[in-house]
Amino acid sequence: MKEKRGNIFQIFTRGDIFSKLSFVIFGCSNVVRGQMIKGLIYLCLEIGYIVFMVQSGVHNLAEMVTLGTQQQGMVFNDAIGIYEMSQGDNSMLILLRGVVTLVVTMAFILLWVSSIRSGETARQLKLNNKHAPGFLDDLRGLLNENIHSLFLSVPVIGIVVFTIIPLIYMILMAFTNYDAEHQPPGNLFTWVGLTNFKTLISSTDKLGATFWPILGWTLLWGFVACFSCYFGGMFLAILINSKGIKFKKVWRTIFIMTMAIPAFVSLLVVSTMLGKSGIINVLLQQWGFTSGPLPFLTNGTWAKATVIIVNLWIGVPATMLMVSGILMNIPGELYESAQIDGAGPIVTFVKITFPYMLFITTPYLITNLISNFNNFGVIYFLTGGAPSTLDYYKGAGKTDLLVTWLYKLTKDSKDYNLAATIGIVIFLISAVFSLIMYSRSGALKNEEGFQ
Repeated sequence: MKEKRGNIFQIFTRGDIFSKLSFVIFGCSNVVRGQMIKGLIYLCLEIGYIVFMVQSGVHNLAEMVTLGTQQQGMVFNDAIGIYEMSQGDNSMLILLRGVVTLVVTMAFILLWVSSIRSGETARQLKLNNKHAPGFLDDLRGLLNENIHSLFLSVPVIGIVVFTIIPLIYMILMAFTNYDAEHQPPGNLFTWVGLTNFKTLISSTDKLGATFWPILGWTLLWGFVACFSCYFGGMFLAILINSKGIKFKKVWRTIFIMTMAIPAFVSLLVVSTMLGKSGIINVLLQQWGFTSGPLPFLTNGTWAKATVIIVNLWIGVPATMLMVSGILMNIPGELYESAQIDGAGPIVTFVKITFPYMLFITTPYLITNLISNFNNFGVIYFLTGGAPSTLDYYKGAGKTDLLVTWLYKLTKDSKDYNLAATIGIVIFLISAVFSLIMYSRSGALKNEEGFQ
């Protein structure tokens, strides 16, 4: 009689002695059921993990508790009568080794579950008088029905090495005092718990007095930059696609040409043009419109307005191109029905065009909003975060976003702990807004399509 495999606890309670032994000895159940090579592979991996933990894993986790105790310094050598450099612990490497050990341990847990389930599958096959696949059968399966597992293994390993391990390392760094005064190997850094988060959100500290204005500007910039480009591109696309507009392809080509120029080149050129001695200020003064240079990039309010307007030049063409394709695919019957009912252009836009485009472009809006929260290029190449102010912490400027401030904290100030803390805040903001927007969108509520 066929049994359900169930979870690992059910496997332990209803399995035979070999199923229970496989909880301790990997591959035991596989070996007994004829899957000799598969069982031995599981066993070898278990032995390899145990050897790793005995040789270095346990030591790595123990060191991770303190992040090092022996600091680098000068020690007098009595034999030769001079001071020599005494190599100390390196907190950075200790933390990295600890993170790698934790990831390896998590992989070992998954391997443990896989071994138990594989053994249970073999037991049930034998229970039902079926042949348990051998090692060659498993290899053939990897090249046929399970080829997706073979192809996915390489990117999964890449994600673990280049994404998960650095991400865990960055998160843990936010709970340390790894700053300019605690630079290994010269100085050790230690765990400080939630101190960085408390300092960051404290309005009485200069760091907190910098965080809240920059956070507010980041949110304002993200929404304004996202929706101004969205509605600007939508208006432009509708205008070009309107009846009576000639040379539609020419107009589209003109606006799309702005996308052919690398954005950072355009931003650097515009930054030069808007400078105090830039061509725009020079012409405005020569033509008598102003008596002096306008503070496009030197006044906080002017600079914020400037980056929003310049961002339109970069963002609108991309949205226009996307919306143009959507407009061409809206069923003509909807517009014909609206005309018969006497609907005008505004009602048609509100009832048909905009809901249809919003339904299709919701994923684009979400990704565009998040990308604008992290829009490093526009701010960095146009203003560099300027204008600077002494009221902010360590070189932060009036137009800095959280992401550009994070960059300054790492590159200029070496406050890696604060940068990691801000990185977590950025992640939480992005995740919250993504979930809220997607959960309230028609793309989720009406998965069958636009009605």
